[in-house]
Amino acid sequence: MVSEYLKKNTAEYHDAAEKLFNSEKIFNRTFTLEDYKKIINTNYLMLLHSEDKIFNNLSGKYAEKLQLNNRKKLPLIEKDLESLSLENQTVSHDLEFSNEHEALGAMYVIEGSTLGGNVIAKQLSKTEGFDQVSFNFFGCYQENTGPMWKNFKEVLDTEVSEENYNEVLSGAKKLYTFLLNVN
Repeated sequence: MVSEYLKKNTAEYHDAAEKLFNSEKIFNRTFTLEDYKKIINTNYLMLLHSEDKIFNNLSGKYAEKLQLNNRKKLPLIEKDLESLSLENQTVSHDLEFSNEHEALGAMYVIEGSTLGGNVIAKQLSKTEGFDQVSFNFFGCYQENTGPMWKNFKEVLDTEVSEENYNEVLSGAKKLYTFLLNVN
């Protein structure tokens, strides 16, 4: 299944992202508001430069099966930027996806970050200094986080054939590389 293939072949990127964002500090409750601003700003830039490109590369078949209208996260993270008084920024390098399979791979990274984001939001809401923070992006699916992830993986695993695994992986690696090089 392509979801397992992606998980296995992007593990080093995932670990690098966790290290970049000081994720261990989230769970030992030493994560600061400045750490949070960094993670929001970086994710904002990733979404700004990828979300529309991903969605535009996906055919109607995927739009319907994945409920793309319910997966838009850019407006949510823009609310977080505003509430944290962060400026909208741009990055100096561009990001392109060659086809639908690369777009699905990139979407895997974003949907995976949503799954982790739900855990982050719950943890930080119990951390001192975060009582005034609204987790629009990290809490985007609320109680539907599990079902939305399950739906995404199901569509991925049933629609992507093995000869396209490398293209899907390429898209995931492109987005991880972009994310890890934003700053």
